[in-house]
Amino acid sequence: MNFVSVRIITGDVARLVAFYERATGLSATWANEDFAELRTASAVLAIGSTRTVPLFAPGSARPADNHSVILEFLVDDVDSVHRNLSGFVEDFVNKPTTMPWGNRALLFRDPDGNLINFFTPVTPAALKKFAG
Repeated sequence: MNFVSVRIITGDVARLVAFYERATGLSATWANEDFAELRTASAVLAIGSTRTVPLFAPGSARPADNHSVILEFLVDDVDSVHRNLSGFVEDFVNKPTTMPWGNRALLFRDPDGNLINFFTPVTPAALKKFAG
């Protein structure tokens, strides 16, 4: 098994795609107005419209209602990313903070309220874990 994708359901695909393109520096690939993907080296962030939900199961997903998942992105320099996103991101949950497990983390919310963690390993153990 290979974990390949996370999909966010939103009421405004264009707005959320534009946010993630700016936040990550990636360009989205659009399938149609209801679905786009941002591809990293290891996984895909898919963004789908509420109009796609009935294709799976009506009512099975609700936009802007996530209270348990954090999307995490490994970045080269979280402090630099924080400076770059200041003035763009409206809801920083914390400033770059070194966590007990060795990552320097920046937690913020996208326009739908989803939590995003950009992090950089900084301790020897964390660096070893993400060496690739």
